[in-house]
Amino acid sequence: MSTLTPRDGRDPVEGSGPAPAVVRGPAPAGQVIRFVAMRLGGLLLTMFVASVVVFSALHLAPGSVISFLTKGRSVSDEALAELNAQYHLDQPVIVQYVLWLRDAGTGDLGHSIVYNLPVSSILGSRIPATVTLLVMAAVLVLVIGLGLGIVAGLKPNALTRLAMTGATISMAVPVFVAAAVLTLVFAVGLGWFPVFGTGTGFWDTLYHNVLPAVSLALASIAFVGRLSQTAIRTELASDHVNTAISRGLPHRLVMSRHVVRNAAIPMLTVAGLSIAGLLAGSVIVEQVFQLNGLGTLLVNAVQQKDFPVVQAVSLVYVAAFIVLNTLIDVTYTLLDPRVSMNGDRS
Repeated sequence: MSTLTPRDGRDPVEGSGPAPAVVRGPAPAGQVIRFVAMRLGGLLLTMFVASVVVFSALHLAPGSVISFLTKGRSVSDEALAELNAQYHLDQPVIVQYVLWLRDAGTGDLGHSIVYNLPVSSILGSRIPATVTLLVMAAVLVLVIGLGLGIVAGLKPNALTRLAMTGATISMAVPVFVAAAVLTLVFAVGLGWFPVFGTGTGFWDTLYHNVLPAVSLALASIAFVGRLSQTAIRTELASDHVNTAISRGLPHRLVMSRHVVRNAAIPMLTVAGLSIAGLLAGSVIVEQVFQLNGLGTLLVNAVQQKDFPVVQAVSLVYVAAFIVLNTLIDVTYTLLDPRVSMNGDRS
């Protein structure tokens, strides 16, 4: 059953705020299905465009697959023709792409030119390392970034101002610089953490990923913290909060329901986009710490012109980015019933 709340979703305070309006309840099943279908269609279209761009870029890049396969040695015409036929290199580029797209539609991502293994099996062995790194970095961004921003916004003092100053400086530090500095200080200098490798077992894997995760998340933690502090302060300065405080409402209630709750949407947006952006940074971090994840695989595949692997890894990253953004949109409706599946407000 619908409930009545003010149009901006805040608790009614006598003599203040706009007229009440009906807040939309849970989205109907048809609307949810339509939302998911639209997102799925957008995912497929984006992956198609990404595959065309990557496939074209690889063929325009200098060098050739045959040169890598033959290691620059002279081979007979028969062997050369066999290699061209095996990897469809004797076909026009558009035909090669169509053949790859046909096989990918059935779940066959092709055969790696370098490793001589199915691409799907290579991805399966590399994904856990990347997922572990991204999950640890995302936890750091959410816990430290949001926590720092909320505390600095609600309780400004010398310590939080110092922390925000440090966050501002950290935002200007590139990922590879952070990785190099942390390695020199905590791995080489103090010897607290390993320099490279993924570790064996659950706890050893987490231990090996501490420095990589901090390196990857450092700039995002600072960015999320700064934007969260701004969102909190904006809500604190709003008229409805001042009115609620002047009416004698409990301070904890005002902070939780009027300040933090209304600042949650911009904070979630910033945090979600920052976490999605970690996908790009993970490529650099994996190279620095030799984690043997998807990022390292992608860089090696580009250097060695391993077309099937580059295509597959690129599509995995594109799909992951779109799925993360879709989850953010869905979370909006859970945090604020006023936000519909279409992105507007009732």
